[in-house]
Amino acid sequence: MKDNKMLNYIKDVLENMPTGWLNLTTHRLDIYDEKLAKTQFLDQFEELFENNNSKSSALNALPTAYDYIRLGHPLSSVLEWVIANLNDLKSENVISFSSKTIPVLAVLRKNLLENKNTQITYTGELPSFFDAEIVKSVYAYKFELKKVNNIEEIPAFDGSSIYISQQSEIGDLNLHPNIDFYLSLHGTLGSVLAINGEANENYVSDIQHVRRRETIAMTPANSLTALKAITDKSSFKNEEKDVETNKANVLNSIKEITGTTLTPLVASSGLSIQYAIMMGLIHDALDKHQGKAIKFIVPPNCYGGTNDQARRVAACLDNVEVVDLLVDGDNEMVQSIDTILDQIAKEDAVSYIIAEIPTNPRVEVPDLLKLKEVLSQERKTATGEIAIDPVFILDQTFCPNFHFLGEGKILSKVRAISYASGSKFPSGGKCTAGYAVGNNKTDALMEKIEKHLELCDNEATALQYEILAKQLPSMNQRIIDAYKNTREFVNFIHETLPAAKINFVSEELADQGFTPSVFSLDLPTKGSTKEEKEAYKRALNLKLINLMITEIPNESKYCVSYGQLNGCYWTIPATSTQGTTKEGDKDYIIRASLSPNLDLDLHKKVFLDFVESI
Repeated sequence: MKDNKMLNYIKDVLENMPTGWLNLTTHRLDIYDEKLAKTQFLDQFEELFENNNSKSSALNALPTAYDYIRLGHPLSSVLEWVIANLNDLKSENVISFSSKTIPVLAVLRKNLLENKNTQITYTGELPSFFDAEIVKSVYAYKFELKKVNNIEEIPAFDGSSIYISQQSEIGDLNLHPNIDFYLSLHGTLGSVLAINGEANENYVSDIQHVRRRETIAMTPANSLTALKAITDKSSFKNEEKDVETNKANVLNSIKEITGTTLTPLVASSGLSIQYAIMMGLIHDALDKHQGKAIKFIVPPNCYGGTNDQARRVAACLDNVEVVDLLVDGDNEMVQSIDTILDQIAKEDAVSYIIAEIPTNPRVEVPDLLKLKEVLSQERKTATGEIAIDPVFILDQTFCPNFHFLGEGKILSKVRAISYASGSKFPSGGKCTAGYAVGNNKTDALMEKIEKHLELCDNEATALQYEILAKQLPSMNQRIIDAYKNTREFVNFIHETLPAAKINFVSEELADQGFTPSVFSLDLPTKGSTKEEKEAYKRALNLKLINLMITEIPNESKYCVSYGQLNGCYWTIPATSTQGTTKEGDKDYIIRASLSPNLDLDLHKKVFLDFVESI
C-alpha cells in the first residue's frame, strides 16, 4: 500500500513537473543554497509528498537540487528517492550515474586512499569496456574480480564488496548482507549505485564528488524514462534514436568549426572529456616515459572543476603532481609557462599544460606568437639530453570558434589538444556534452584518450548527440551575434560607470577572431579599510544582480551559464564556478554573459537605474 501511494504520487509529479526539470543544464542561483544543495530539494519534496501536493506551482518553487546535471538534478534526485523508498534505504545512499563504470571507480578511489581492499563480484559478463588491467595499471586501483553464479554465492570479504548486476527492471535490489555496494546497470540509461549498511555511509559524499568531477548523474531524459518504468512497473525501453547519423553529423560539424581533421571525441560533459584527456595522457606517459614524473600545469584560479579534478587525479598517483600556473593580473601566461617548462625540463619530467583562452573570469588572451614560440622551444634536461616536449591542453569553451589547431594555425606545430564544454555554445545550453579535438601531431594521444573515454563509459548519450547535431551548425553565427550584444553592453557600462573595471577582449583581439560574449565587472567601491571596501563591493555585486533578475525576470537569470540561446546570465565566480578554488585565488567580481537574443535596451535601462542608485 505504501509503495502504491508513493508511485501514484510520482505519476502525478511527472505529469505536473516544471519543464526546466527536463531541459535546464545549469542551476538557478536564486533558489540555490550550496551548503544545503544535497538535502534541501528532497527535504521539501518529501513535505509535498506527505501533503500529497503535486501541483505545478509547488514543484516549481522547490529549491535547486545539487547543481544541474553533473552532480545531480531534480529528476535524478526523485529517481534516487523512489528507489531508496522501495528498498528501505536512505535516499542519499542511492546515487544514479550516466556512466556504468564510474560508480565502481568511485569506490576504488576511496579505498585506494584509505588502503582498503575491494572485491568486485558479478554474474554473467562484465561490460566489455571495463578493462581491469588498465584500471589497475593506469588508475592504480587495487581489486579482486570474482564471477559468481548468483548473489547468494558472494563470500564475506575483508574490505568492500561491490556487486554488479545487469538489469532490465529498475529499482529492484537484492541487498544481500555480504554486499557493500550494489551496482545495477541499465543499458543506455546508465546505472544506479546503492550503498548498503551504516558502515558504508561515509562513502556517500566521496562518491557524489566523483560524480560531480569525473562524469554526470543519469541525465534528466534518462531519469524520466527510468521513473516511468518504475511507476508503470515495466521494463524500461531504450528510446530509438538515429545515433549513427547524428554522431556523424556532430563529428563533421566539430571538424568544420575547429578546422581539424582527426576524429573528434564527444563526452557526456566538459569534465568527462577532460578526465579522459588527463587519464589518456597519463597512460601515454606510462607507456612511453616509464618511471618519469608527470606534471599537470594548471592555473590555480581557473574553472573550479578543472582545478579540482587535476588535483584529485594527482592525489591518487605517486608520479603525478599539479604545478600552479599563474596567468592573471600581474602574471602573464606565456612567461609563467616558459619558466615552469624550463624547470620541468631540468627534472626530465613529462609536462601537460591545461589553460583557458580567454582566461576565466578575467577574459585575457596571451600573445599567441610568443605562446607558440615557448611551446616549440627545445629544452634540455639537467644532463644535457633533449627534454620531452610538452602537450598543451586548451580549454576554449569561451571561444570555441577560434582556429588554434588546424593546419597552418598558431598551435598546429606543437602537440596540442582543445576541448569545450557542450552546455555552453555547442548546445546553446540544451545539454552538457563536451568534445575534444587534437592537431595532427596528437594522433596517438587521441587514441589513448578515446580508450579512457570508453573505459569510463563517458561518451555522449544518444539524446546529447541529437541535440548537438541540431545546434552545432548555427553555433558560429550565434557566437557573432552574442558578441555584438556584449560589446554594445560593455561600451554602455564604460560610458555610464567609468569607475568600474571591465575585463573584456579588446577590439584588436576581436578582429583576430576572439569574440566571447562574457565579461567580468569589478564595481567601484567605498570604505576606509581594505575589509570595508571588499564588503561594500560584494554587497554591490548582489545589488546589481538582484536588480537585473527582478526587473527582467524573463531574460536576466542569476545563473552559472554561457552561450545560451536567449537572455542574460549573471554570477559571481568566487561563489559558483570557483567553488572548490582556494579562497585566496577566488574572484569576488561579477561575471555576465549575453546571448544572441535579448532585450538589450531594457538591460541598459536597468543598469542605468543601478548606477543612479549608487
